[in-house]
Formats: sequence, structure tokens, C-alpha cells
Amino acid sequence: MTRTSVTYTVELDEMLKRKLLHWAEQFYEVAWLDSNEYAQDHSSYHAILAVDALTSIKTDCENAFQDLDEYQSGINDWLFGYLTYDLKNDVERLSSNNHDGLGFPDLFFFQPKRLFLFSETSVEIKYLNMISDELESDWKQILDFKLPDAEQPSAQPIKIRLRTSKDSYFEKVNRMLAHIERGDIYEANFCQEFYSEDVEIDPIGTFKHLNDISRPPFATYMKRGEHYAMSASPERYLRKNGREVISQPIKGTAKRFHNEVLDKEIISKLKNDPKERSENIMITDLVRNDLSRFAEKGSVVVEELCAVYTFEQVHQLISTVRCTVSEEAKPAELLRDTFPMGSMTGAPKVSAMKIIEELEDARRGLYSGAIGYFSPNNDFDFNVVIRSILYNSKLKYISYSVGGAITAKSVPENEYEECLLKAKAMREALERHI
Repeated sequence: MTRTSVTYTVELDEMLKRKLLHWAEQFYEVAWLDSNEYAQDHSSYHAILAVDALTSIKTDCENAFQDLDEYQSGINDWLFGYLTYDLKNDVERLSSNNHDGLGFPDLFFFQPKRLFLFSETSVEIKYLNMISDELESDWKQILDFKLPDAEQPSAQPIKIRLRTSKDSYFEKVNRMLAHIERGDIYEANFCQEFYSEDVEIDPIGTFKHLNDISRPPFATYMKRGEHYAMSASPERYLRKNGREVISQPIKGTAKRFHNEVLDKEIISKLKNDPKERSENIMITDLVRNDLSRFAEKGSVVVEELCAVYTFEQVHQLISTVRCTVSEEAKPAELLRDTFPMGSMTGAPKVSAMKIIEELEDARRGLYSGAIGYFSPNNDFDFNVVIRSILYNSKLKYISYSVGGAITAKSVPENEYEECLLKAKAMREALERHI
């Protein structure tokens, strides 16, 4: 599939970002990936916009990765989409029977007719040749786009409800601790859903609020018809660049302080906290094991271990694991061999996922799945869907979930407070509508 490519010099400021998103909203399929210029060593673009599917794949979990492999290798073009957490059922023959208020398909990818790749100083626009004559006029339309007035607050208050009560959360965490004491697992990521029913929101305005609050390196706005994902994710799941594959699991969280002295103190405390480090190290070891399934012998290395990364509201411990793969490695198989990401499951992975399914009250769906893209040369980059608001505009259902790693040293009350800290950005973004 050939594309016409044109490059323009442009500064990607906040005004242009708003114009791009509002212009894109006319299309059924939209994918916006924004690094927010966050300083990181592994990045190809400042931002990407992909809209308007020529082809797409939508499927449930059964044989999903095989179907994705056939689609991706057959199209051999840019593809954008997502993998839900429930694809674990394809990987490990598990099940997902909990409540699902959103109804997202288990897997979705599309081949965009219109593609915009932003660097620091320019944009490369790639249109499929069938619509290449629209490229220049579309770009002019974007630059001249008249933005709507400032987002109007909703007249309807958004009442957030908890799928799992506080008392039930404590009871379930204690049950998980009993599993750990018996040796069934060493660590598991336990999550809870916050939701609201029969409400309408402005997805673009909500995403803007969420992104302004968080400014993460893997922010994503994704639309497929009535399904919306507004993600302020700080975490990379998996990236392939040539023969190099990296994963960057997050485990370990501390609150930010406005006072600079206190903020530096909490960084030092987080970096040396035995519990937080043990959480991260266990998952890093799990990721090393996952990568070793396809890595060339002796190539799996931990590039960074428990490094502190600072975001707008929290500090996080992040490790970077890298390996080398063969030229023939198939992207969909690399994803399948590492999915779901260890930071959202636990160790051992399969046992943790079974216990998670038993104890959680909501089906995760896209939460703790991944959103990203494939390039024509078989490279890819995917985030972890955390710190995200999910929305079904047809069902008028809003959901966001948060969780944390439960280990032998976990104190249920502290874990609950960490969940509330992680939920703060999503709650604030939705409260802007009130």
C-alpha cells in the first residue's frame, strides 16, 4: 500500500493540538498519541494522529493474536488500535465473567487513510494514494479550524460510584494476602472500578483536562464510534525498534509535594523503600522471563532498575528491560508472548490472573490492556492503559479503574490510599464538567 508524503515545518503547540483533535472528531476512527515532550530515551515521535479507516480488524479474544498476525502481516502498513486485558483468555485459556459496563471489542486495529507524524519542528503527513489529492486541503482546513468556545461545563453532575466498597476492598485484599501466605502467588495487581451511569461528557474536553493535569509520556485519545479511551498513561508496555525490544514496567508510587524539599525527600524515600523496590524487582524479573521467550540468547538485560521518574502528581519506580530479537520475529507473536503486561498481573502470572478474576468485581476490558501502533517495517510501540477514562457514549457509561501491587508486606489501608491517589487525576478531569 503506497502513501503520498509531504513534510511541513510547524510547531506543535497546544492550540494546534486542539485543532487537530476537533478536526479529527468527524471520523469514526481516531487515534491520537502524545508524548507531551516528556524527556525519555526511547521515542520516535512527539505525537501522532491517525484517522479514517480504509481497513480494520475487530474481534473477540478467541484466536485474537493469530488474527492480528494475519491482518498486520497482510496489510504491511501503519496500523493503530488496542488490545484489551481480556486477551489473556486467548493467551492462557482463561475466562472473564465479571461485570462489563463498557462493551469494548476485545481487539481493534485500523489502517488509517490519513496519518500525521509530528517531530519537534515539523509534521510528516502520509495519505494513502487513493485520497492524496485531499492532503493539502485537509492541512489547510486544520490550520484554519475555528475552535469552539471554551468547553462548557455539563449541567449534569457526574456522580462517581465504586464497584467495590471500601469494606469489601479490605476483605478482598486480605484474601489475596492469604493466597500469598499459602505460596499461591508472590504478588498480584488488584484493581477496582469507579463508574457513572446515564451521563454524557465531552470526550475531547475530558481528555484535555486529564492530559493537562498529568502531562504523561504516553497520553492517548482513541475513538471507535461510540467507544472512547482518554488515557494519561505514564507506562510503556512494549516497543520494538529494529531488532531491539524494550519493556518499561512501573511498580512503586509516591505522592508529589509542592514543597521542593519535601518532594526531594519523598524521592529518596521511594528509591530506597524495601516494599516498593521488591514490588518492582519481582515484576522486572517476570518481564525478563517474558522477553526471554523470544530474545536472542544472552541478550536480555536490565538497562535501568527501579529508577525514579517524576510526573505531575506522582513519582514512580520504573525499570527498563531490553533484548534483541531476530529479523524474522513477528510483531503479534512478541505481543502474545508478553501479554498481559506483568505490571498489571503479578507473579507467577497465570496464578495471579486467576486470583484477580476471582476477587475483582469488574471486567477490566481495555483498562490494563494496551494502545499503540505498528509501522510498515514491523516496528511497534504500545502503552499500558492506566490512569485512563473509558466511555461508551451510546450506553452513557463512564469508567476508570485503579489498582496496586499486593505483596506480603502490603497493608490494606495503605493500598486503598494509593488507589485514591492514582484515581485523583481522573476524578478531577470529570469534575471539570460539574
